[in-house]
Amino acid sequence: MYWQVGKRIADEILKGQRGEYGQQIISTLAQQLSAEFGRGWSKRNLANMVKFVEYFPDNEILHALRTQLSWTHFRQLLAIDEPLKRDFYVQMSITSRWSTHTLAERIDSQLYERTAISKKPEQTITKELQHLQSQGQISQDLLFKDPCLLDFLELNDHYLEKDLEDAILRDLEQFLLELGAGFTFIARQKRLHIDNDDFYIDLLFYNRKLKRLIAIDLKIGHFKPEFKGQMELYLRWLARYEQEPGEQPPLGIILCAGKKQEQIELLELDNSGIHVAEYLTTLPPKALLEQRLHQAIERARLRLQDQEDATLNLPNTPA
Repeated sequence: MYWQVGKRIADEILKGQRGEYGQQIISTLAQQLSAEFGRGWSKRNLANMVKFVEYFPDNEILHALRTQLSWTHFRQLLAIDEPLKRDFYVQMSITSRWSTHTLAERIDSQLYERTAISKKPEQTITKELQHLQSQGQISQDLLFKDPCLLDFLELNDHYLEKDLEDAILRDLEQFLLELGAGFTFIARQKRLHIDNDDFYIDLLFYNRKLKRLIAIDLKIGHFKPEFKGQMELYLRWLARYEQEPGEQPPLGIILCAGKKQEQIELLELDNSGIHVAEYLTTLPPKALLEQRLHQAIERARLRLQDQEDATLNLPNTPA
């Protein structure tokens, strides 16, 4: 009904009018409808109905969405101007069955900007979201975050890796929510016995969406290149001794207090199934975090563009 009302207002009354004149028309119409039908026809609601049609113009697609999303879901989504970002929240809400409260929290925590997928080219994001819509399968780029927000742990200024691990386990439910959909806790300090030496994975999880074991290594300092070899050892051991038939190869997450992007790129960690993310135990002001995330997205996309340009400009190899 709201879509049909918005459609009629847009086509028969506004007729393409925007700006101040369009606002005056909607304001007058809101007064008339409220006087005749009562509550629910405010200027703000009518404006949302018009925007509803603008953002979701295909009624057949909307018909499929409305069986899974409520009007409150849609009102929250209408506040998002960027189409790809809005589509991300639409598909994640459906796949993960988010309540309206959960959706609001995810938008407020800038989940999209913190996912790996947001730093990819637009064509890649579109392809991933189309795959999620058609297959219902979440990729690691849609799931893994950077940074991870761990302010709920309430750690003081001085803590050890064991303190960080203890705090995570004390508030495991909140940590699982921060990690994302499908994570199940398996073990703490998972022991690996290799050539008479013992190694320990800080935290071991399984993700039902990805069908993979996820090893997490906690570091209280900045990322160092030697962390790669350590995580690769863990992943290969898990693949050999713990991976079940039908599962995908294990993945690793190195959670650090900080990192330098060029080191990550040169090590080509993506090829090893390793994701490096910063964690924040105290949140900066929201505006500052938003600015930082948008800068990270722009830098990542510029790097990808530079790499693509360099590839296109490579000289021909002699036969």
